[in-house]
Amino acid sequence: MNTPSALAPLRVLLVDDEPLARLRLRGLVGDCVEPRAEVVGEAGNAQQALEWLAANACDLLLLDIHMPGPDGRQLAAQLRRRSDPPAIVFVTAHAEHALQAFELDAADYLTKPVRRERLQAALQRVVQRLAPRAAPAAAVPDDEPVILVNDLGRKLRVPVSEVLYLKAELKYVTLRTATHTHVLDDALTDLEQRLGDRFLRIHRNALVARRALRALERRTLPGEDGGEPAEGWVVRVAPVDDWLVVSRRQVAAVKEAIAEGGV
Repeated sequence: MNTPSALAPLRVLLVDDEPLARLRLRGLVGDCVEPRAEVVGEAGNAQQALEWLAANACDLLLLDIHMPGPDGRQLAAQLRRRSDPPAIVFVTAHAEHALQAFELDAADYLTKPVRRERLQAALQRVVQRLAPRAAPAAAVPDDEPVILVNDLGRKLRVPVSEVLYLKAELKYVTLRTATHTHVLDDALTDLEQRLGDRFLRIHRNALVARRALRALERRTLPGEDGGEPAEGWVVRVAPVDDWLVVSRRQVAAVKEAIAEGGV
């Protein structure tokens, strides 16, 4: 399995014995924009999946557990014995198998019917797993504040100085650095209190490091809850070149932070 580049989408193999389930997953995968992913193959059972993998490559299996013949757990166990196996995200209606899924080193576990936001969070976990780890992480000084990230049982210490922004999306908060995206369970309001003045609340769903604020522009934004598009403000976050919505009441504060050079 080759690590996908920052520009290449995740290559996804769908493995489910129900054609309609695969069709719905294909649509959900296509709707995910961060990270990008594309379905490169489908299989209706474990044997078909193995035959596909013998001739093709992918980064991730979206894998149903209950299938005729060898089930998804047996397939995952078999793939785990490979030297460079693809990541696994289980997709099933039976949530009671979640513990067994993680014992098989699955990147995540999705319950049917799958929601796009939850699938996107799972894809972000996969990207974290596939990120290059050739160089050891630099030691974090003892006096450097960090945010603890729980990545499937592993505790990662992300220095606050590397955090560009935090954005709330339904039940999760996305933490963005220049090279990685992490998913947190913390509430954005709690993070705001802990991070202090180095971060600016630009919207009810986003905190941005002042040093990362660059350009403020007025654009036409999609309407909320299916409403009509409307004019609004967005700010560019460097160096990732992401644009985040700014609430009207925070426009002046963002302008001031940019004028001060983000310090």
